[in-house]
Amino acid sequence: MIRATCIPYQLHFKRPGGTSRGVLRQKETWFIRLEDTDTGKVGIGETGLFRGLSYDDRPEYAQKIQQVCGAIQDWDSLNVSLSQLTDWPSIRFGLESAYLALQADKEWELFPSAFTRSEAGIPINGLIWMGDPAFMKEQIQEKIQAGFRCLKLKIGALDFDKEIEILSEIRKTFDPSELEIRVDANGAFSPAETLDKLKRLNRFHLHSIEQPIRAGQLDEMKDLVSKTPFPIALDEELIGVTRPEDQDRLLTEIQPQYIILKPALVGGLEASRTWIRKAEERGMGWWITSALESNIGLNAIAQFTYSLQTDRYQGLGTGQLFTNNISSPLEIRDAHLYYGTGEWEVQSLNWNDPS
Repeated sequence: MIRATCIPYQLHFKRPGGTSRGVLRQKETWFIRLEDTDTGKVGIGETGLFRGLSYDDRPEYAQKIQQVCGAIQDWDSLNVSLSQLTDWPSIRFGLESAYLALQADKEWELFPSAFTRSEAGIPINGLIWMGDPAFMKEQIQEKIQAGFRCLKLKIGALDFDKEIEILSEIRKTFDPSELEIRVDANGAFSPAETLDKLKRLNRFHLHSIEQPIRAGQLDEMKDLVSKTPFPIALDEELIGVTRPEDQDRLLTEIQPQYIILKPALVGGLEASRTWIRKAEERGMGWWITSALESNIGLNAIAQFTYSLQTDRYQGLGTGQLFTNNISSPLEIRDAHLYYGTGEWEVQSLNWNDPS
């Protein structure tokens, strides 16, 4: 028999994170616990709900996740539940991760590898949050001193000239061979102004820009990709595109240089694998990022990412953002994410409180 339980959890930022969508101070998430009552084995997954961004951010979310857990009684009903969650991508990711953890030979080891044996790390970018120029420069200095050779800067909320100034100062010190720079606009630019801004940004030899305009403007994005002076990566554009024929049409029509996959937002690990296959068939690059999950969700994403054997910088450095994260072996050293020798600490989670 399989017993499923779910609880909400509120993550608190150590310091507010600025994006073009506003300032983040808290992050709601849910945990799913599966227990095989015959063996006593347990698997825990995280849904990674992202309010205002997740395709399944709906008023009935809590009711749905409790309904899903209530319907699980055995392995067959667990598989049925997974197959029926296409329109609930974050819940599917959480249930899929818990399922893999329950099946694992070693606790928390979803994808056994050199990563889970603490023998290898995953190269990651350093995330620079939006803020006033002094704050952004402080973050940049911290990341470079910590050994990061790829920075991802959130842009689109400050005066554009100030953002240009920050990029200019970075490039005065570090040329492209020393430091890769990615920028993420989170859809902040209007189609009319974007090409001009891309041309201004191009002199800084940027690796790419994520989602320069709001998702859903397919003709405008297609036009931008055909004219851009440096690569465009689709991110929010992938959210909610669940049918294979729609995924094919999106990639074929827009022809982006890269896609970015947040498993909790695109339907889980296997759904991410499908996107990757479709992108590679078309000669497109990709990388994976977390969506501000706790260490439970980050662990599943990191192990999955390492199993794909890519040497591109990944966006998996968010585990240190919260004051009340779940303690885990995950740690950042030398601009890599490692599965270290620390212990998991989940005793604080109250599985008897589903409210």
